Parts: sequence; structure tokens; C-alpha cells
Amino acid sequence: MSMLGRKKPLRAGLIGLGMMGRHHARNLRALEGVELVAAADAHGDPHGAAPGLEVLPDVDALIAAGIDYAVVAVPTQFHRDVAIALAEAGVHTLVEKPLAFDIGEAEEITAAFEKADLVGAVGYIERYNPALQEMRRRIADGQLGEIYQIVTRRQGGFPARIADVGVVKDLATHDLDLTAWVAQSPYASVAATSTRRSGREDEDMVSVAGRLEDGTITNHLVNWLTPFKERVTVVTGEKGALVGDTLNADLTFHANADAATNLWESMASFRGVSEGDSITYALQRHEPLATEHRAFRDAINGDPSNIVTMREGLHTVRTVEAVLESAENAKVVEL
Repeated sequence: MSMLGRKKPLRAGLIGLGMMGRHHARNLRALEGVELVAAADAHGDPHGAAPGLEVLPDVDALIAAGIDYAVVAVPTQFHRDVAIALAEAGVHTLVEKPLAFDIGEAEEITAAFEKADLVGAVGYIERYNPALQEMRRRIADGQLGEIYQIVTRRQGGFPARIADVGVVKDLATHDLDLTAWVAQSPYASVAATSTRRSGREDEDMVSVAGRLEDGTITNHLVNWLTPFKERVTVVTGEKGALVGDTLNADLTFHANADAATNLWESMASFRGVSEGDSITYALQRHEPLATEHRAFRDAINGDPSNIVTMREGLHTVRTVEAVLESAENAKVVEL
């Protein structure tokens, strides 16, 4: 049913009122066609994110409030139990990334939502960055022609909020998801090297070389050990390169001047590469989380075109596990 045909707003519930949950609460309150009617967190509401709402103790109480859909922002180790309870109750659900702690739990969640024919999505917020949304649209329109390579750099200082995971599960997940999404092809293999320099049990620096099923090669540098912040995605193809700076929501196109040369067919397989025109696009800078919430609302109302499906989230969990296995065993891992 379209938003125009719906008389009553969707009743939304939120579980988890921590660092990410408070931002979900703010966006749910501002979302047209949606009413935030219930919030739950066993530890209360430390950020005052849900004024006017009783803070419920658990997912069962959230379900009992009579909600149409839920946003799950509890720690990853609890995703499985909360998501399965929501699926069994027939509640559409957006789960914060990663979908689950391991492949088994991610498969279980995905199967539960698909079996129940519910809208299930994963909160990979980077996909909704204006630069990457525009980048994917332009690639799909053929601006780069055949894609050769995707390179990402996600580097910065150590975040105080991290307790239970390393840089692969916390940060590299974004790059693995957005790369497969931008190219519209899943990973086929990965080779990774990681290190621990901050005295923690989990890795704080990783370098990943990958190959997608369509033949695109990828490279990802991710760490918490860099004294400046960098969030860059570079997609190189036959007609040029698109560079997305997701810190500033900027997108720049560098044309391959030789690709436009009009040669006869026998010479057209590879025309060479030279620097051509560059253009930086003026983008409307919407908050990525707001775009993510609009996309999920629209999916419940019949348009699932812009969500990260749980099936895609499952593939990212598999890719993450492959990266960790590769780094530990110093070998290429096939997916």
C-alpha cells in the first residue's frame, strides 16, 4: 500500500537505546507516516532518547505494545534472539549491522524472516551516504562502462565505544557491503592480512584484497591507528573513475579521455587510458540514517528497492568470516 493510501501511520518500536539507538529514536520521531510508540532497553534510557515513552524491559514487552515494525539496536550478541522473537511475532524488522554475530545466527535470522514473508533489513548506513547513492546510480547508468577495480580506505583514530569486536567486524563490514552493492556483485574470494598494535585481543588494522563474482578486483585498507580520518571509495572502470568521499559527501568523476576516442571496431577492445576532464558533483546532503529509515518505511509500504536485505547482510557476514579466516591462516579464502 502506498503512503497516500495508508490512513494510519505505521507503529514503530525500538529496542536498544545506546549510542546508535538514540539516533534511531530521533529519526523515527521525525519520519513521516511513522509513529514511534514503544522503546525497550534493559538498562533504561541513558541518553534521554525516548522522552514521553515508558522504557520497556525486553523484546516481548515491545511486541506486546502492538507494533508494525521494529528497529533492533542492541549489542550484536543479542541480535539473534531479539530478531527471531520479532519474526515469530510477525513484525517487520531493521537490524543494526552486522546482521548477527556469526554465519549460523545470520542464516537463522534470514531464514526466519523469509519464511514469514516479512520485510527484514540490515542497517548498513554507509550505503545511504549521498556520495555512494549517487555513485551507484551513475555506475548502473553506465557512466564508467565495465568496472575493473574498487578500492576503499576507512582509517582513523581508536573509538572509545568499541568493546567486543575488532576492526573487521566493526568497520570493514561497511566496505564489504558497499563494494558488493555498488558493483551489484557478491564476493568470490578474499585474502587478508591483519595486525594488533593497541594491546587488545582483536585486530585493529587490516588489509584485504578481494575478487567479486563478476571479476572486479577490490582492495580495502581499514584501521583504528591513523591520526586522521579517511573514508574514501574509488571505482575505476573503462571510461574513467568515480571517487566518493563519504566524510564530506563529495563525488568526483575523472574521465578516461582515451575511452571516448572513436576508433574502428578492431581497435576498440582497449583504447588506453589518459587523464580527461574532472567534475565534482553538487549533491543534496541528506542525513544517511534518515535516508535509511525512509527506505525501510517504503519497503514495508511495498517498495523494497533501496534496503539492505537480510540475504545481503548474510553474505557480508560470510565475507567478514572469510576475511578473518584468511588473516589468521595466511591463505586465500573462497566464498
